[in-house]
Amino acid sequence: MGGVSESKQVTPETSVEAVTVGWREWVCLPGAGVPWMKAKIDTGARTSALHAFDVQEFRREGHLWVRFEVHPWQTSARDAVTVELPVADERTIRSSNGRAEIRRVVVMPVTVGGRTLDAEVTLTDRDEMGFRMLVGREVLARGFLVDSSRSYAGGVPPRAVRRRNWGKR
Repeated sequence: MGGVSESKQVTPETSVEAVTVGWREWVCLPGAGVPWMKAKIDTGARTSALHAFDVQEFRREGHLWVRFEVHPWQTSARDAVTVELPVADERTIRSSNGRAEIRRVVVMPVTVGGRTLDAEVTLTDRDEMGFRMLVGREVLARGFLVDSSRSYAGGVPPRAVRRRNWGKR
């Protein structure tokens, strides 16, 4: 067929076979109860980022925690999920437009291309962005190859799932 052949490369960081992903993927946040969410795969970003709504800090047993909502569908508040996680860090992140922002960092499991791993994720307002989640290099360096000519190389949810929220707010 003349296409690019799939390579079976082993990454030195993980000693596992690399999974090929496209420039955008369907991901899962299993610890948050989010089975499907579109994410941009971004080799220019170090840390992954998640669009979080109604972020509230609180203390639990002397530690700083954060409660927030995730809306998995870009144009819909349906299927909103409330998540509570301990704050792992606070970082100044410089966005692609050059603006610096202090963000809370949480650690949560993320499934990309069928592989689940714990990821540092910053919480931010991505409302003006095309994707509710961005997967950065800290995740990608642990066993992923990015093929920028592909979309959803890791698979897609069933058509009924992909279409059920179109046009809903």
